[in-house]
Amino acid sequence: MKESTARAVANVVLVTAGVAAAYVIFTTPPLRRLVGTVSRRWLKAGVPAYFLAETHRAWVESGRDA
Repeated sequence: MKESTARAVANVVLVTAGVAAAYVIFTTPPLRRLVGTVSRRWLKAGVPAYFLAETHRAWVESGRDA
C-alpha cells in the first residue's frame, strides 16, 4: 500500500470515528450536558490562560524590564 493511500484510509477512519462519537454525544442527554459543562469550563479557564501566556511572551520579546 502506498503512503498516500494509507493516509487517505487513515483520514477516512478518523473522520468516521469522529462523526460516530459526535452522534453518540448529541443523542445522549447526559453526555451532551457533560460536554457542555466541560466546554464552558475550558472557555473560562483555557482562553484567558492563553491570552495571559501570549501577553507574557510579547512582553518578554519587547525587551522591557518589569
